[in-house]
Amino acid sequence: MSAIPASMRAALLTGHGGPEAIEVRDDVDVPTAGPGEVLVSVSACGVNNTDINTRIGWYSPEVRSATDDRSTPVVEAGGWGGELGFPRIQGADICGQVVAVGPEVPESMVGARVLVDPWVLDADVPEERERARFVGSEIDGGFAEFCAVPARNAHPITSPLTDLELATFPCAATTAEHLLRDAEVGSGAVVVVTGASGGVGTCAVQLAAARGARVVALAAESKRDALIDLGADAVVDGRGESPGARIAALGLRVDAVIDVVGGELFGELLPIIRPGGRYATAGAIAGPIVEFDLRHLIYGDLTMRGSTVCPPDNFARVVDHIEAGRLRPVVAGSFALEEIGAAQALFLEKRHIGNFVIDLSA
Repeated sequence: MSAIPASMRAALLTGHGGPEAIEVRDDVDVPTAGPGEVLVSVSACGVNNTDINTRIGWYSPEVRSATDDRSTPVVEAGGWGGELGFPRIQGADICGQVVAVGPEVPESMVGARVLVDPWVLDADVPEERERARFVGSEIDGGFAEFCAVPARNAHPITSPLTDLELATFPCAATTAEHLLRDAEVGSGAVVVVTGASGGVGTCAVQLAAARGARVVALAAESKRDALIDLGADAVVDGRGESPGARIAALGLRVDAVIDVVGGELFGELLPIIRPGGRYATAGAIAGPIVEFDLRHLIYGDLTMRGSTVCPPDNFARVVDHIEAGRLRPVVAGSFALEEIGAAQALFLEKRHIGNFVIDLSA
């Protein structure tokens, strides 16, 4: 294994703002693996909504707009857990190789090909969500050549998939798995997946289909064939007037809705869920402020869940899905680290299917 250099290339988020807040440098100190940590040589790192939301400060309660609204004000406490320390290296979707270990970590981990679980839970009380940290938010992430993470978060993986392909999974697949578990989606269930062509959506469609569920995917008509190929049974365009009525016209008894869109679509979704059904959400890219008739919740006996911090066993389940072939990667494109601004701009256009990935192997 090659010697570890003293400095590295990294994309530094210098504060909340537009793409100009990201500075790509080649003189950033390589981190050291501390007690219980490993140092990962990052080969690929996916781009996701969390990166952009954090950059623009969208998580602040002051922000009430969609994630692609260029007029979002610059705020102080714009991380999902509050105020962040800058500069910060973002990037939660890490695939790479362990090149060094810190104290209390077996040397046998060196050389392992790993996917990194982005949720860093408290080692003693993992169930306490307020202690959770997210890679690329509260701690430095994978938009850099090296990243130090807790050893328990670095999961060895055996797969014929490339590192670029594997880097589409960590954030998206863990979120999708968490949502489906919260919504109790199982064999025979009918589930509606919004934002179905995105990273979380494509994983949710696949994992729901693998559970034996019937999947209605909400996405643009141009993406129909790709989503059917991933396991969707029907595709409905979530834009325009009355998407809820178009879903209802399918004549299906909807057991659960998996929603990462929010905005005006939210009020269309609750009326189509059967009495006693479930709604689970992990995002609101169309806007966090919603309006709906409370009677749909009350008299429909619905269960509603917000799904953010994933439980300790969630990532191991994702790795198992990947190794068993229940998840296929959907790579929309790859970019060099220096092109991260262009990758995020394309991401916001939402014309793609799947994930964009930053390639750090060159």
